[in-house]
Amino acid sequence: MSISIPLNTTLQYSSSSSLAPSFSLFSPITSTAVSVTGIRQRCLRMVTSCVSNAQKSVLNGATDAVSIVGREQIRLGLPSKGRMAADSLDLLKDCQLFVKQVNPRQYVAQIPQLPNTEVWFQRPKDIVRKLLSGDLDLGIVGLDIVGEFGQGNEDLIIVHEALNFGDCHLSIAIPNYGIFENIKSLKELAQMPQWTEERPLRVATGFTYLGSKFMKENGIKHVTFSTADGALEAAPAMGIADAILDLVSSGTTLKENNLKEIEGGVVLESQAALVASRRALTERKGALETVHEILERLEAHLKANGQFTVVANMRGTDAEEVAERVKTQPSLSGLQGPTISPVYCKRDGKVSIEYYAIVICVPKKALYESVQQLRAVGGSGVLVSPLTYIFDEETPRWSQLLSKLGM
Repeated sequence: MSISIPLNTTLQYSSSSSLAPSFSLFSPITSTAVSVTGIRQRCLRMVTSCVSNAQKSVLNGATDAVSIVGREQIRLGLPSKGRMAADSLDLLKDCQLFVKQVNPRQYVAQIPQLPNTEVWFQRPKDIVRKLLSGDLDLGIVGLDIVGEFGQGNEDLIIVHEALNFGDCHLSIAIPNYGIFENIKSLKELAQMPQWTEERPLRVATGFTYLGSKFMKENGIKHVTFSTADGALEAAPAMGIADAILDLVSSGTTLKENNLKEIEGGVVLESQAALVASRRALTERKGALETVHEILERLEAHLKANGQFTVVANMRGTDAEEVAERVKTQPSLSGLQGPTISPVYCKRDGKVSIEYYAIVICVPKKALYESVQQLRAVGGSGVLVSPLTYIFDEETPRWSQLLSKLGM
């Protein structure tokens, strides 16, 4: 936006606590009363004041309304690199949400199935930060990142806490040699006489917020944290830390570096989660509806994951008699119970019912056992196919989300 000011006009502004300074245009005066240079200086001071006040309002959260109202597109943040990035895209694809990226070097993409939604590829910690600033509305990140960079902010809402990838836990690890050789628990670590105010326990970590919060909750006072990213396992051996606080998956890397976890030292369990901004869900048009659709797709896919449909034919006098036989087997109960329907056969020109079709849903680990039990009660022609989606009448997490939003 440009502002044109006549040369025969004086400009006055005053600094205030509002976003923009107040100014007024007074009656025209002669051109000799003010020079072009003077007007330029006044304009420069006005712009400088605007910028200064705007920066203050950002720090004070005064741009919230602007962030929410300023755009119509809903923004979903996804990890830009690594295993989390690939798994996030795979999950959305399994839910029939295909992320279309014209150029792999671009940081923005589209989801044709959600025409009002943009995908922004960001570092996980930046996803959380931008959810809080209003630059993103939704995001997929690990619960560890939400905890560390969200720091309990009430504007962050966990929409789905278990997306079934990125499993790990944030844990304290100490050397398995030297003064730590016989230390097996957090309590024993805290009671070691070596730690004093002058010589505290030194912990290397990238999770200083969660680490200090955890230590305080467990009554460990003499501890300091050094910020570090990557290769934390080397810190104790180098003598720059006594312990580390890091994400652990299998624990193999710890063992290879002569480190061990201790009892009571797990700070949190983490996996990928769908996170949203409370303000976006309540104030941005279409955001809640988009979250509802994404949540239903996720829930339907995740519930069906590892489930199989088993269909078999069974002779019987009627559906009730067949149902009684099926229900004697513990693995044939299905989600709510077996579905039994007549199979219409044609014999001697007449339609008759001699068989009944049994349809059940069973988990993969119980598949073979279920087939054997069906055979045991007279089942034949058993068909097995993997399930893709299971849509409930309404996903429980949707009701929980509405409750969190006070709706």
